Amino acid sequence: MSDLTRRAFMATASTLPLTAASAARVVGANDRLQIGVIGCGGMAGGHMRALNSMKESDNCRIVAVCDVYDKRLDAASELTGGQKYKEYRRLLENKDIDYVLIATPEHWHAQMTLDAADLGKHIYCEKPMTWNIEQAKKVVAKIKSTGVKMQVGVQGMSDDSYEAANKLVKEGALGKVVLAQIDYSRNHKGDEFWAYPIDADCKPGVNLDWNAWLGPAKKRPFQPERFFRWRLFWDYSGGIATDLFIHRVTRIIKSLGLTFPERGVASGGKFYFAKSMAEVPDTLNFLLDYPEGLTVQLVSSMANDTPVEHMLRGNKATLSFTRTGFSVKPQKLYEDEAKPVEFAKTGAESVNLHHRNLQNAIRKGEALKCDCDLGYYGVVAAGIGNESYRKRAYLAWDRNGQKLKKA
Repeated sequence: MSDLTRRAFMATASTLPLTAASAARVVGANDRLQIGVIGCGGMAGGHMRALNSMKESDNCRIVAVCDVYDKRLDAASELTGGQKYKEYRRLLENKDIDYVLIATPEHWHAQMTLDAADLGKHIYCEKPMTWNIEQAKKVVAKIKSTGVKMQVGVQGMSDDSYEAANKLVKEGALGKVVLAQIDYSRNHKGDEFWAYPIDADCKPGVNLDWNAWLGPAKKRPFQPERFFRWRLFWDYSGGIATDLFIHRVTRIIKSLGLTFPERGVASGGKFYFAKSMAEVPDTLNFLLDYPEGLTVQLVSSMANDTPVEHMLRGNKATLSFTRTGFSVKPQKLYEDEAKPVEFAKTGAESVNLHHRNLQNAIRKGEALKCDCDLGYYGVVAAGIGNESYRKRAYLAWDRNGQKLKKA
């Protein structure tokens, strides 16, 4: 680990003094945070451009990049100036790296996170935190045992609307909240959704290490769609639930101070994209009941992008989220008790802000906007819905055993 990370660990977990040489390096580093990027596809490109723009203002820089596809690796190194690695474990062994960005397909998130934590690297992991619930339990245990900082990439949590909403909920401004509704829908032309371009230059065994990409997933022959459109396949993704719903349900969990659902049920299917190679549905809806006594409703289709209003319904008032914050409108029966509220957010759904929050957590102990616990709650919400859809069953969450069961 770099001197900055080592100093943070020693301040909290060690009684050994810094040597004169290492102390000098800490001062010389001037609190600069050095970053390694694992996975250099489309989402990582946005992160890398954001981090490049923060080099001076936030005293950070990307020093290493890793990908199993040479074309992406070369482009990432050219963009950032980072040292190239084809094997992520070699990148993690670089002692100059303070934290890593994990922007790979979902089936790799858990193992890369566990390996990074073991080597004392702080972590920004794209959502969902893990591909399944069992992996999430292991990640939470590892993060808490090692003491590294982990930010889960639900960057909407850097919008302060949800913390502010939670404050009002706790104060009773909405009365008893009984229903929360939120959506994330899109539309696509053609026979496919998540139809990312397929690069004809991609050649397994020549410029792509296909076996390394598969990693912990089932071994399969190379298929371009599995590499470039991996969100269509259960082996690597939870589809709508883990790509889209995870953003939305985390907002609701934060707003209402929830943890794990009590039970859940899902419905949906491949209703429009009948010719698609997708294993995951193009239309999906969840109903999640929480022990606090309310239902969270999640709505999505990849064939119609008309939005559903994002709101918390209380018996005394309704809170509606907007692009600029939220408003609270009293129910007519309670106009003499509840008060209207207009809240203008100061944060945003921003990769820059989300990285800055992690950097402040590393440097100053600032609270994380989306820590591993919040990441775990989101994984369970997505997991119970996906399993309900796939098994066509009403499922419950066993809090004691931390696992799904039949309701």
